[in-house]
Amino acid sequence: MPVELLPEWMSDLEEEDLAFIKKFILASGSLKEMAGQYGVTYPTVRLRLDRLIQKIRLGENTAADPYIALVKRLAMNERLDLGTAKLLIAEYKKQQKG
Repeated sequence: MPVELLPEWMSDLEEEDLAFIKKFILASGSLKEMAGQYGVTYPTVRLRLDRLIQKIRLGENTAADPYIALVKRLAMNERLDLGTAKLLIAEYKKQQKG
């Protein structure tokens, strides 16, 4: 059986995030159903989904550059907030062009 590799955006996510995505898909994207499964409010699930979307977008916008990879890892591990990570990467890219 051939070995299938996960897309890069998925391989960068934690197991908990992947489990959330699986439940979200199985719930046909119903945030109300997800809130019930997790025993939390709708806004709490919405916030978690928004953060997960930000993580995925951040992962897509980074290259193989070591500095960008470091900032990305810090953001993924919540040691750096996503807004700051995006700002650092954008400023770094500007400096590289100049």
